[in-house]
Amino acid sequence: MVTITVVWKRARLGANVIVADWYGTHGDDPYTLQYRGCGKEGKYIRFTPDFLLNENLPAGYGPRGRVFVHEWTHLRWGVFGEYNNEKPFYINGQNQIKETRCSSDIEGIFVSEKGPCPQANCIISKLFKEGCMFIYNSTQNATASIMFVQSLSSVVEFCNASTHNQEAPNLQNQMCSLRSTWDVITDSADFNNCAPMNGTELPPPPTFSLVQAGNKVVCLVLHVSRKMAEADRLLRLQQAAEFYLMQIVEIHTFVGIASFDSKGAIRAQLHQINSNDDQKLLVSFLPTTVSDEAETSVCSGLKKGFEVVEKLNGKAYGSVMILATSGDDRHIDNCLLTVFSSGSTIHSFTLGSSVAENLELSHLTGGLKFFVPDKSNSNSMVAFSRISSGTRDIFQQRIQLESTGEIVKPYHQLKNTVTVDSSVGNDTIFLVTWQTSGPPEIVLFDPNGRNYNTNSFTSNVALHTARLWIPGTATPGHWTYTVNNTHHSLQALKVTVTSWASSLAVPPATVEAYVERDNTHFLHPVMIYANVGKGFYPILNATVTATIEPETGDPVTLKLFDDGAGADGLKNDGIYSRYFFSFAISGRYNLKGHVHWSPSISSLAHSIPGSHAMYVPSYIANGNIRMNAPRKSMGRSEKEQKWGFSQVSSGGSFSVLGVPAGPHPDMLPPCKIIDLEAIKLEGEVTLSWTAPGEDFDQGQATSYEIRMSKSLQNIQDDFNNAILVNTSKLNPQEAGTKEIFTFLPKLVTNEPENQSDGETQDSRRIYVAIAMGRSSLESAVSNIVQITLFISQNSAPILARDCLILKGVLTAMGLIGIICLTIVAIHYILNRKKRTAKKENGTKLLRTNVQSAFLLRYKTHGLCILQNHTNKAN
Repeated sequence: MVTITVVWKRARLGANVIVADWYGTHGDDPYTLQYRGCGKEGKYIRFTPDFLLNENLPAGYGPRGRVFVHEWTHLRWGVFGEYNNEKPFYINGQNQIKETRCSSDIEGIFVSEKGPCPQANCIISKLFKEGCMFIYNSTQNATASIMFVQSLSSVVEFCNASTHNQEAPNLQNQMCSLRSTWDVITDSADFNNCAPMNGTELPPPPTFSLVQAGNKVVCLVLHVSRKMAEADRLLRLQQAAEFYLMQIVEIHTFVGIASFDSKGAIRAQLHQINSNDDQKLLVSFLPTTVSDEAETSVCSGLKKGFEVVEKLNGKAYGSVMILATSGDDRHIDNCLLTVFSSGSTIHSFTLGSSVAENLELSHLTGGLKFFVPDKSNSNSMVAFSRISSGTRDIFQQRIQLESTGEIVKPYHQLKNTVTVDSSVGNDTIFLVTWQTSGPPEIVLFDPNGRNYNTNSFTSNVALHTARLWIPGTATPGHWTYTVNNTHHSLQALKVTVTSWASSLAVPPATVEAYVERDNTHFLHPVMIYANVGKGFYPILNATVTATIEPETGDPVTLKLFDDGAGADGLKNDGIYSRYFFSFAISGRYNLKGHVHWSPSISSLAHSIPGSHAMYVPSYIANGNIRMNAPRKSMGRSEKEQKWGFSQVSSGGSFSVLGVPAGPHPDMLPPCKIIDLEAIKLEGEVTLSWTAPGEDFDQGQATSYEIRMSKSLQNIQDDFNNAILVNTSKLNPQEAGTKEIFTFLPKLVTNEPENQSDGETQDSRRIYVAIAMGRSSLESAVSNIVQITLFISQNSAPILARDCLILKGVLTAMGLIGIICLTIVAIHYILNRKKRTAKKENGTKLLRTNVQSAFLLRYKTHGLCILQNHTNKAN
């Protein structure tokens, strides 16, 4: 099922296709957010209202149906674009300049600013003069590829193994190891699990259903058996539920409460939240004690929950259940079919390590799952802040600015600073929770120095909470709080700060943390992501960390990166990523993401790298160049961010199986290098890439293995037999460091190597790739880069001309040398004759001869100077 959400002016996430405005560079480009690797499903497709409604706009993109197929292929099957706006041309195996495309059969002409031109008139050292481009013929015989230029009417296929252009420097080749798009598509589960249609009949028509948002209905289904008395679980559940009811749930939502031990019970029928009094009323229905029952019946609790939500319109479809439990239910299978067919979304909230995996019903209903370990300083509030009643509109959701907790010694304090940036601040609430009977001492200062103390907060002594509501819009800047433990014993103190967007016209900065999958096995790392943005704009250069809490043991803090290396698929797309594999034990792990951004660093991207539908500005029709309407380029004025921002997001939980009890075996190789780049300067080749680690993207590996080949096929299929580059002076650096290595390709390109079909011995192109190793573990081979040493076919006339000039200069120099030798010989003979003359004429003759000799020597010396000057000039 494909979900299309029309949000127009607002940004809502969670759907397959989002229709919303975008004011970045080339604002109407259809776009798919792909944050994972080749063959992995993307996050969403984005169209603008103008693209869907403006009949003149799609001319450069092609029919909207074709554009949708192009973007859907990105989203569903994880293939990438077959063009490259930054590198539109390359040199192929026959030393011909070609456009970056797939397939190579697509025809067109090269043009410059002055009109059509042959390649020879466009080519210079950087392949083409400024302004040269390739324009397609509107009528083609080529049928591929949809992932290159979907606007051509003849293009109805994807590039397959026979038509794929492996030499093109595009993202598909880089991310998918030179595989064709059709190869990746047919390798997906969609194609593996179904057979192609036989015959010539058309496929069945798709069905469309228009679903309109109705009433928002939520029911809390809370566990109250004896298990909840352990490790303050009931108190923490009460605090989290109160936090949800008082601060998170949207206005006008219908909320009910049910509970269960061995039986289910309804505590509160549906009540619509329209005011603060409605919220307080629902809080009063929360369970205050645990029962004596040891048995747990989750099915009984869910049955009562369905009864509650069905009171509104007779069905549970579209409702939300928040299931909180810490027990086990051996009879959960009895209600799985009811849960699956109810149409309700169930979010699982588990407390402690004794909850069976099969009680987390979120996987059946598309809900989220959360885990709170039995640690007194673990703040469960952040998990409830992710639970939405359905809209997921960021203007209707609270944004979590702070969520922290510590075990504080007697008469010590928990102290920190919270940044309220200008995009948030409405209805800001500071929440403090504690363990003992009396509240701690609270001191809060706003950016102007105004003081709030414990008496400024509204306390709920029974639930051990104190809440301060800031009316209107909170002052932007740094708010500093201090919470003093005035009790005589250790206790966990926690602070949670939430706020709403300050304006409906400007989306706030947000962070969304999540994992690639919620179940894994030892030695299979979890990929952790944090999407940091402002509306659809990626926020760059932020400091993003993930905190992972196991069921027992200390939490692990991991810094995430948006550098296009390791676990991060694309650089500067606002999605920060990292591998996590430091599994302490088998069991559940809780994830929390933190982001901090300083205003001194450039942050907001005005374009997104990656998967845009290709726009064709012009084409050739009947021998004439026809222009399409130019793309709309929208400028965007961004207010100066004086304070920066900081936020927290729950990433849910994930489970790990098979972790050994003793020391872990060292079986993790370095991760694949995916950002290898190369440039040539004065005969040298300089490579750059991000250093992998000893274990995936962490630590420091042992060595690099760089190989090169004159054949793309050879280095791809037989890397170990390609020419080895001397890397004896190259020592791997710490993971995440930018590596730079320069070498002379002429030292190795003369070594014998088998040539593939179409390759010639005078080729001046090489292909380079890197593998990384440590002990017996090696990484996969990196993406392959091409380096063109020079363009032989265009340099031949220049070389011939230079040879003729050199021959002429050498001939002239030889003639001048002969003349010089002849003059010296004549001079010597004349001197010998003159010395034998009579003595009486000696003085006169000698003076005359000396003058003549001086003139001859001067002239001879002048000719030699001319010769040397001519030699230097040439």
